Amino acid sequence: MGSSNGALGPVAVVGAGLSGLCLAQYLSRAGVDVHVYEKDPGPFVRRQGYRITADEHGLAALRASLPPRLYELVLATGGEPGGHFRFTDERLRDAFKLTFRSTPDGGRQLDRQVLRSSLLVGLDDRVHYGKAAASLRQEDGDELLLEFADDTSVRASLVVGADGIGSALRARIAPGGEPVSAGLAGIYGRTPLEQHGKQVVPDVLRTSGVLALGKAPGRSFFFTSMRFPEPPQAVFDRLAPDHKPPPCDDYVMWGLTLHTAEVPEEIRADPLGLRTLAARLAHGFHPLIARLIDTADDDATVLSRFVVGQRPTTWSLPRATLLGDAVHAMPPFGAHGGNTALQDAALLGRKLLDSQANGTSVAAAVAAYQTEMQRYAFKAVDSAAAMMRRLTTDGIQKWLMMRVLPKLHRVTVPETV
Repeated sequence: MGSSNGALGPVAVVGAGLSGLCLAQYLSRAGVDVHVYEKDPGPFVRRQGYRITADEHGLAALRASLPPRLYELVLATGGEPGGHFRFTDERLRDAFKLTFRSTPDGGRQLDRQVLRSSLLVGLDDRVHYGKAAASLRQEDGDELLLEFADDTSVRASLVVGADGIGSALRARIAPGGEPVSAGLAGIYGRTPLEQHGKQVVPDVLRTSGVLALGKAPGRSFFFTSMRFPEPPQAVFDRLAPDHKPPPCDDYVMWGLTLHTAEVPEEIRADPLGLRTLAARLAHGFHPLIARLIDTADDDATVLSRFVVGQRPTTWSLPRATLLGDAVHAMPPFGAHGGNTALQDAALLGRKLLDSQANGTSVAAAVAAYQTEMQRYAFKAVDSAAAMMRRLTTDGIQKWLMMRVLPKLHRVTVPETV
């Protein structure tokens, strides 16, 4: 239990997403009594995105948080390092291309569900499902009481909200920090990479992410391939034989951006309706894009509304804080979201352990984390929001990208592919 001398007693993490599990791994390695509480009844009962581009910050956070064997597991199930990000017009003619270095610890494409499986290894008795957070209040001394919707509760010396954009704890921990709607949304899908013995994405785009800008305001189409170097189950058999990842084959993750108002209310949770809408709105794009939508997995199409996190002005509980989307949600432009969430977990873990080694208080460690986190995280929020505005609002930059630059380049993907 918490004590008046500021020692770190039990830690309760709300949310078994990437950042919550990463923090649990960090603290568990150091012998901290940490438990994770997840509202879902199991680890893979709903879609939570498809893949994450882990940059040097995300990989450094994973390396600092995980035992070496699990970090090896993460790298072994990730795509090849390096690659490109292409900005194109709707016919997939390059406007410009970013190139990423291929280094042993360079950026990797990671499947979110496989990564989550890796982060669960060794935490079997520390992750509790069916636990929806309902309230949080300060008890006597340093203790916090975390209550759940099933009328159970736990006491902890530190509570960490890692429960995403819809965080149940944000209003209590950081009042006024609710994210603001961007007015845009994404229809996301997943398409098998191999079809009829051939790969649907041509080899010229093997290691490329592509953002194709459409003519309509707010319209764009993103896609990238997730290619496993070997079947994830084979990697788990070798490095974590007591655990199994979800079934997975190579696939193409894609997303169509649109204005939220363009999505009828009655289809917002209907995969087939969303896929039909995406196909209609992508009319006029390159035939490859139509093929990706038409051959997507039937139940894998989801809607995500884009929001912009607001910097908290108040932290109301000295021994409670937030990680990831719960505090700094951002639109998916620039691949910052998952990386900053992992960075949060490693930073908070380090601050907490340093406080114990130095004899300083947990509250001081939490405050130091919040100060440092807000600097890099809201810089990323601002960057993602600015990129979203540039790419989805008609203006000179978008006109140059769509009308002038593509004419200077050869066709990247033939229309007949």
